[in-house]
Amino acid sequence: MIIPKICAVLFGDSILFVIFIKNRVMINYEALFKISYGLYIVSSGNSDQGNGFISNTVFQVTSDPPAFVICCNKNNYTATFLERTGVFSISALHTGASPDLFGRFGYRSGKDLDKMQGLNVIYGESTGVPIVLNDSIAYLECRITKTIDVGTHLMFIGDLVNSVILDDSKEPITYAYYRQVRKGVAPKNAPTFIDKSKLVNKIPSTTYKRYECSACGYIYDEATEGKKFDELPVDWVCPSCGSPKEYFYLLD
Repeated sequence: MIIPKICAVLFGDSILFVIFIKNRVMINYEALFKISYGLYIVSSGNSDQGNGFISNTVFQVTSDPPAFVICCNKNNYTATFLERTGVFSISALHTGASPDLFGRFGYRSGKDLDKMQGLNVIYGESTGVPIVLNDSIAYLECRITKTIDVGTHLMFIGDLVNSVILDDSKEPITYAYYRQVRKGVAPKNAPTFIDKSKLVNKIPSTTYKRYECSACGYIYDEATEGKKFDELPVDWVCPSCGSPKEYFYLLD
């Protein structure tokens, strides 16, 4: 019998329950893909320096006043900005969002490049937080009220201070759409990252070849795409993260 450890956090009129399961008898990791998420750019910092990351762990926890939760890996560069400035923004992406955005914010570190450079970025009037507008259909600004340590990640609860709709004609992208249509995978620092070796369903052997992007894990399957990988143009890029063709390697 599994006895979970439950942590209850009180804020406002609501209680957030965080469940930790230490002793697992068996987990079917395929079942975790049935949990629905969106995909967002979460940013923090100010006009002098900021950073952000792709997140699928964003959700509303109260309605009056509105409060939101984000989750950030402790190793993420953005975690230092969240703790230091106490503010964050959420940019809701649409289904046609550029692969460059996923590559820049999902698979590269802000320690190595300025993620905001060259993008359409504004700063919150009251929070000063950077807000990415590229391929965004709405954005939210939040001020952090509580931080919860959940092991590998920090969970930040923030009160909503501003929200704006940018484009009401496009659909928000979900993690399911990103996986099934755009063939993307979660970065290793994401709360929903799953080691492929743990998955039950294995890809059967085939005469066609399969290539994986070393940056984001996207798999180019010749059988599905109907075209040999070697026949792709030299300037072809990963449709998931925008990495060049040479980032791909042949799978066994």
